[in-house]
Amino acid sequence: MDGHLEDLACGAVRYAAGLPGVAYCDARAETRSGTQVLVENGRVDHVRDVSDSGLGIRILDGGRVWRFASVSSPESAGAVKEAIDRAGLGARTGEGPHAGEATSEAAAPRANIALRDIRPHTARITRRVARKPDHDSIMSLGLECSEAISGMPHITNSVAAPQFATVSKYFTSSEGADILEEYTDTTVSMTATAAADNARSGGRITRTVDSTVGGRGGLEAVDGESHSRALYVASRASELAAAGTAKHVAGADVVMNPNFVALLVHEILGHPSEADRVMGREMAWAGGAWWGGRIGGRIASEALSVFDDPTAPGSLGWYDYDDEGVRSSRTQLVKHGVLQGHMQSRETAAAYGAEPTGNMRAAGYGFMPLIRMACTCIEPGDHTVDEMIRDVRDGYAIYDMKIPSIDMNRYNWSISCQYAQKITDGELAETVRDVVVSGTAPGLFGSVSACGKDFEVTPITNCGKGDPMQSLAMGNGGPSVRGKATVGSI
Repeated sequence: MDGHLEDLACGAVRYAAGLPGVAYCDARAETRSGTQVLVENGRVDHVRDVSDSGLGIRILDGGRVWRFASVSSPESAGAVKEAIDRAGLGARTGEGPHAGEATSEAAAPRANIALRDIRPHTARITRRVARKPDHDSIMSLGLECSEAISGMPHITNSVAAPQFATVSKYFTSSEGADILEEYTDTTVSMTATAAADNARSGGRITRTVDSTVGGRGGLEAVDGESHSRALYVASRASELAAAGTAKHVAGADVVMNPNFVALLVHEILGHPSEADRVMGREMAWAGGAWWGGRIGGRIASEALSVFDDPTAPGSLGWYDYDDEGVRSSRTQLVKHGVLQGHMQSRETAAAYGAEPTGNMRAAGYGFMPLIRMACTCIEPGDHTVDEMIRDVRDGYAIYDMKIPSIDMNRYNWSISCQYAQKITDGELAETVRDVVVSGTAPGLFGSVSACGKDFEVTPITNCGKGDPMQSLAMGNGGPSVRGKATVGSI
């Protein structure tokens, strides 16, 4: 990172901390550069080189309200001070464009905001990559994947979207934090569309299968897996174009594979474990959590344990410090079916009498950090997938995530999958398409009877939260999981 940007961040903290009534402040300086490529049917549609830099300054004003200012590509300390003044703080100093003006935030009665005490850290962390991505290597990767998809039978459209981003983030605070963390993320998203005559429907059917591979790292994060996954989505799309549909079954035995489990974890275990949702602070736009107030109570069978772990190497949620300077660590959310706790910020931790978990993250310097998942997963068990299927007399094996639909409290849910296979008398049978799996969170959790040994982490590149909306990358995953849910085709 440019040392000038770090100096501006430190200057922003010194300036804001010296203003009347400021209880705490921090600043995040960030630079980001990378390349995004879209290849369709073996031809490059576009190549976009991306670069950005700036500062985000968070200020606890009077101990009662957060204020936030951000500056893109700041050139001087004066520009940073002006942005801070525009956030309303200059009104009380007799300086800045809003001098003498009252602000609604300052006038409104509010409860005091307390932050859990932490030790300010000093660190310099650079995650080295084995194979550094660049403009040409990313474009070549996209062409290779798209051509692999196009070469399979019945394919009518192939899309590959590889990208990488190299990020440098510097954090400093009025408490003395001084943290620099640098990393690279590399991913490839692939989509295959196939069309074939379908004897079961009596017409021609078109179906699409998609997948994303990659993680925190260079080209090594996608090596080997990108080409094999391209062939996988193409073969599945071709197969599904000729497949039949599933009968509607309530309370069916289901064996869900790790990729499908990743989205399940994300929607009905990860999001409701974010303490701001549990406290109802996001009900206006993103929902709450049905298990509020149930810490220490049973919410699932003994077979289900869940954790969040920012220290998981290679995950898109792998980091050492979050965006308020808290050291990352593994957090147990559910243990043998008992709710253990939530992901916490310094503010929510103070309210809960808990410790901050290192889950405060922002999509970039232009946003306030929010409580976000890092790498939230179901713990593996001791069953093989074959054993889990062998015990099912009449059910379905569910494969790969597609589209979720979840209610405001993360209680009622439905998630479509890329495809499923009928299980009859402990053996896999025909493949079926257009399958939706649904239920209630406590109903599914209570029915979990086995977790597999086949643990995987899946990259999630576009989780949305907040207002304004922040899209953020993370990891989610787990093993194959057996439980009960409603299954049917749309």
